[in-house]
Amino acid sequence: MRRPVWMVAIALGVIAAWSIGRLQAQGDKVTFSDPNHATFTEMPNAGRAGVSSATLWGDPTAGAAGTYTKFVPGWDAGWHTHTADVWIVGIKGAYLYKDEAGEKRVGPGDFLRVPGGHKHWSGGDKKEGALFYTESSGKFDLIPAK
Repeated sequence: MRRPVWMVAIALGVIAAWSIGRLQAQGDKVTFSDPNHATFTEMPNAGRAGVSSATLWGDPTAGAAGTYTKFVPGWDAGWHTHTADVWIVGIKGAYLYKDEAGEKRVGPGDFLRVPGGHKHWSGGDKKEGALFYTESSGKFDLIPAK
């Protein structure tokens, strides 16, 4: 199912508005980014190869941050948790999510909040992978579930 462009714009606008307080902690610098022109680097703390990110604000290795994140097609994070809360807005492809309540496909314009400590599985669409905006309330980590 394709989402109209205006739905994606509204979802990203809501996230941007919500983030204003967090961005104020980053100083009085205006932040603008286009994922088509962002510089992505492989994420060493993602558990396995196939995940890259572009930091928009903050430092995901040290504390709260906002990033664009990409999963290669079919990427599988396995079952895991994160210490901090994570907010996700789909941009392209689909971020696949599963927990004890069921499965969700987070596509363009969709929003998902995962509380810190919540056990879940995530991955990328098998054909398109996933491109999404991620915001974390603290240092990003991926703790494999037992």
